[in-house]
Amino acid sequence: MVSWESKRIGDLLLLANGLVLALVLNQLASLHFFRVDLTEERRYTIKQPTKELLANLDDDVYVEVYLDGDLNAGFRRLQKAVRETLDEFRIFSGNKIHFTFKDPASAAGQKAQSEFMTSLAEKGIQPMNVIDTKDGQRTEKLVFPGALVSYGGMEQGVMLLKGDRAQRSQEVLNQSIEGLEFELANAINKLTMVTRKRVGLVAGHGELDSLKLASLQSKLLESYDVARTRLYQPVDAFDVLIIAKPTRLFSAQDRYALDQYIMRGGKLLLMFDRLDASMDSVSRGNYVAFPYELALEDQLFHYGVRVNLDLVQDRVALRYPVVTGVVNGKPEIMALEWPYFPLINHYADHAATRNLDASALRFVSSIDTVKAEGIRKTPLLMTSPYSRRMAAPVRIDMNELRKDIKPEEFSAGPIAVAYLLEGTFTSAFKNRFLPEGVDSSRFLPQGRPAKIIVVADGDLARNEISNRTGLPQELGLDPVSGYKFANGDLIMNMVAYLSDESGLINARTKEIKIRPLDREKVKNSRALWQAVNFILPLGFVFLFGVLKAIFRKRKYARFAV
Repeated sequence: MVSWESKRIGDLLLLANGLVLALVLNQLASLHFFRVDLTEERRYTIKQPTKELLANLDDDVYVEVYLDGDLNAGFRRLQKAVRETLDEFRIFSGNKIHFTFKDPASAAGQKAQSEFMTSLAEKGIQPMNVIDTKDGQRTEKLVFPGALVSYGGMEQGVMLLKGDRAQRSQEVLNQSIEGLEFELANAINKLTMVTRKRVGLVAGHGELDSLKLASLQSKLLESYDVARTRLYQPVDAFDVLIIAKPTRLFSAQDRYALDQYIMRGGKLLLMFDRLDASMDSVSRGNYVAFPYELALEDQLFHYGVRVNLDLVQDRVALRYPVVTGVVNGKPEIMALEWPYFPLINHYADHAATRNLDASALRFVSSIDTVKAEGIRKTPLLMTSPYSRRMAAPVRIDMNELRKDIKPEEFSAGPIAVAYLLEGTFTSAFKNRFLPEGVDSSRFLPQGRPAKIIVVADGDLARNEISNRTGLPQELGLDPVSGYKFANGDLIMNMVAYLSDESGLINARTKEIKIRPLDREKVKNSRALWQAVNFILPLGFVFLFGVLKAIFRKRKYARFAV
């Protein structure tokens, strides 16, 4: 005979044991925090350098995200991704990250809205005019896809919508979502950094002057201590050296100083032109571009790259205004594609170049690699497949703009125009007589691990000068189209990669896959799946009821007399 009292006690004991076990497991879990990311591409996994940055915060960080209100589906997806990323930041920081979402259009009154939006633009959060169709009506709205990060009384604006604008809007959003961790973590890192890295702008060889480097220097000063230097001065204290478009000879002593800086583990960003070509010279007519005499060629060859004596032409290029005729006594001006100004939209899948918009180059040369033991070579920038090389001496004629392009002549691409060199370099002065006047006692024939980025175009770092005001323009701004290319972001990423010992920039390698539905397949099978989703749950309920009735009948039939 069944004792119902003993069965009830047993059930209560079993429940009590379960509760105690749950409490014990909860206490054990609280001692060791962990999270499990079950997504294929690990989209919710925060990189280790970011975790360390968040874990070492000394004070609270406040983030205001300006993605709220009436947003379309794409920006709601970005909003959700930002919220998820900040929530992960909050957990790994021990609740030191506080964030809110605001709608810039919610300010009371038109004047208050205008002032608030102007203040956001001044902090680097630029608006976007989003045109959408809703219920058959066309609507326009200003959206500020950015955030303001505050720490210790300081603020840093962050643009959250970045990517290759030549791609579809969904792809741009996806690239922006992939870069959220880096953009937000980088802003926090700038505000919390106690000691800043030092960047040296090398002078003394006809490099770009202060006015032409003003935009780049301003961007660098947001994250680094920047100073002008010459190679005969001590340069070992600089974490990164930048040489931007030199035009005069490097002395043997300067080449030796540069070599020994690299041997001691230095990081170098070298942007230079192999041939002397500029629009000021070309506009005179039938200009011939001859090589610059820099004396760096043998040294770079020893390190593993050769910048060729040529110019690259690309059908994917910037436009340049030319006079095509005269109408009613006035010149008729038209902007035509100038093949010597290639638009770089083909990047390496690398932390320094991933998910960037196009960059604008001018009179760029090709780069080849040569054998160098222990050096890893990565092509960072490539032209489009529709490009070709023009060997020196190159005759450049503005009349080429008016000629029809023959597509069959532009088939040599993609052509590499920038390389990253990493590894332990051997001195270019090994087994050679050292230059006069140098300290031979400190000579290193073999160096420590170092990094060099070589870009075969010095104009990458040059900002335009306004003809009207004489002031420097933003780096990457094209005066003809008014479009801002990614030159500034590209150089900042390069410098960050060269100087980033913590590896924070590797957060830019995060990949999130788009898995779109097949719209045609959805349309054709719509009725089938609607029927399945309606009938199947009812079928399960009916089957469960039948099985339960059978089970109850059999169970209680045993007690029948």
